Amino acid sequence: MNEIICPHCEKAFKIDEAGYADILKQIRNKEFDKELHEKLAAAEQEKKSALSLAEAENETKRLKLVAEKETEIAELKHKIDNFDVQKQLSEAELRKSLELQIQDRDNQIERITEMRRQQSTKMLGETLEQHCEVEFNRIRATAFPNAFFEKDKLSKKDEETGKSTKGDYVFRDKDEAGNEIVSIMFEMKNEADETEKKQKNETFFEKLDKDRREKNCEYAVLVSLLEAESELYNVGIVDVSYKYPKMYVVRPQFFIQIITLLRNAALNTMDYKAELALVRAQNVDITNFERDLEKFKNDVSINSDKATKNFDKAIKEIETAIKHLESTRDALTQVNKNYRIGNEKVQEISIKKLTRGNPTMAQKFEELKNSD
Repeated sequence: MNEIICPHCEKAFKIDEAGYADILKQIRNKEFDKELHEKLAAAEQEKKSALSLAEAENETKRLKLVAEKETEIAELKHKIDNFDVQKQLSEAELRKSLELQIQDRDNQIERITEMRRQQSTKMLGETLEQHCEVEFNRIRATAFPNAFFEKDKLSKKDEETGKSTKGDYVFRDKDEAGNEIVSIMFEMKNEADETEKKQKNETFFEKLDKDRREKNCEYAVLVSLLEAESELYNVGIVDVSYKYPKMYVVRPQFFIQIITLLRNAALNTMDYKAELALVRAQNVDITNFERDLEKFKNDVSINSDKATKNFDKAIKEIETAIKHLESTRDALTQVNKNYRIGNEKVQEISIKKLTRGNPTMAQKFEELKNSD
């Protein structure tokens, strides 16, 4: 049994083990529940505080993010507005440019149409040349200040036909250093609408190519109003290099464009051309050196031949002189031999031999001997 004192009345009472254990359990559960509730309340409070703090921080971040996005949106709207304005301006400028180009082409077509209507076949061709010359001179000072564009005045005779031939115009452009950028041989062809026998562009390709090669031009261009209904040639610029190298056929309204295109393309190869010119110059130097060396060798050979001939002549003269000397030597040797024989004969002469058979001389020598 266990004795328990009541905390209110302070009376003691006894309780068995089971009851005591039950009371302890109740007390323990109550304390546990109380502690649990207190911890739960504290945790809830902490949660609320944390949520409040997080909400405050999130609100700050949200407001900051919203402000940044609003600024970004405002900038994008500003850019869009500027782009729209620029686009409208660009479209207006493009439209104006296209309208000017169309008007220019229409004016050119009108002028050419009027020209074709009024002029004879010969005058048509001459007027087309004048048109191209005027168009070029209009932009020469600004676009091609170093260019040469003149009528081809040098005429050559064709070896087969015996007739003189030349192109219409020659274009050459150079850089500030005098290096050639591009060269073009031009031929202008036109005919009146009422001409019965219509000509074809292809008829003039061979002559144009020959003129290009004879005048050392890089490109050949046929400016033509022939075959007016041809869909091929009416595109404006036609590459016919499949027939002849570096040859084009253009309508008059594309005359300046073809010069500009070929010149710009050539500018991209100027470094290569400069190196090629250097190589050519070096080759010329080598050729000159080889030519001078060959001339020197020829001169030396000529002088050597002359010296050899003179040497041979001198040798022959020396040999002739030697023969003369040898002949003289032989003659002198013979003289010497004869002299020696004579001397020997003289030595062999004695008084006895002289007086033998000569009594008078014997007596004289005997008298001479006795007188001594």
